[in-house]
Amino acid sequence: MKKILSVVLSILMVLGLMAFVSCEKKPGTLKFGLGVYTDVSKASNAEGEANGQGKAAITAAAITVDADGKIVACELDTADNTVAYTGEGKAIANDSFKTKYELGKDYNMVTYGGATKEWFEQADAFEALVVGKTLSEIKAMVAEGNKGNGDVVSAGCTIMIHEFVFAIEKAYNNATPSNVTSEHTLKLGLHTEQTCQDAEGDKNGSNQIETTIVAAAVDADGKVVAAASDCVQVKFTFDATGASKYDLSKAVSSKREAGANYGMVNYGGATKEWFEQADAFNAVCVGKTASEIAAMMGSDNYGNTELQSAGCTILVNGFVKAVSKLK
Repeated sequence: MKKILSVVLSILMVLGLMAFVSCEKKPGTLKFGLGVYTDVSKASNAEGEANGQGKAAITAAAITVDADGKIVACELDTADNTVAYTGEGKAIANDSFKTKYELGKDYNMVTYGGATKEWFEQADAFEALVVGKTLSEIKAMVAEGNKGNGDVVSAGCTIMIHEFVFAIEKAYNNATPSNVTSEHTLKLGLHTEQTCQDAEGDKNGSNQIETTIVAAAVDADGKVVAAASDCVQVKFTFDATGASKYDLSKAVSSKREAGANYGMVNYGGATKEWFEQADAFNAVCVGKTASEIAAMMGSDNYGNTELQSAGCTILVNGFVKAVSKLK
């Protein structure tokens, strides 16, 4: 009897140990978030031979955050988009749009601005500096004139940082639990497209920019573990004399921030709002590489059957092109 009891106790001890091991905490997953901040700083009239201009800077931040609220990784970029229109009310098409990071050394802060480091190098310095910090600690780094404090400047970031911080704060607020770990690589891509319409008679013209932003965490094989997306649309309007009709006082919300107020369901006849369709796109991206995501878009710029079935029935070319730019 004692022998049987001893065997039973031994089995129970083994089972208990197995249960303890199986309940051990797995490697920690992180919160993952995307934040977008838009500053429309210019909407001028055409005067004489000078064209009118509209300028919108869209700053995006992708972050991962640990259980203590500290940043594990951060990626930043800015689409500093300027468009123009003539004194005859003609919209001027840009040759292309590149983000500040994409411009690299061609942004010319060193050559023409007297800086010691280019914009992308300063952004890299700030990204490295925020790692390990909480949101309150990051916000405390903004000093006089919207530049960084001594720590920021010493790290090699001498530009204004307030737009970085605004975008990071939004990313913090948007961050949700995910399957992302510190082993995964954080990436960010921005793509801008333009739509031009000349003024005719009493009808205003427009020069519209639409910047799509995709953030992703990828594994060692380049497959997406988590994705987030957003889009900012700014429509600069003007009359037949090139006088700006854009209201600089209005705040600009991204399509995701607009939520149900974006009006795709109420006014566009869609079954799902933009943010819901973007979420569907994000979900389908998981487990796929950038090339596999690109293959989901047809020649008509709509998604394939998989995307349509998932609930993403809108044009996906902006998403796909942003994915192709993930850095």
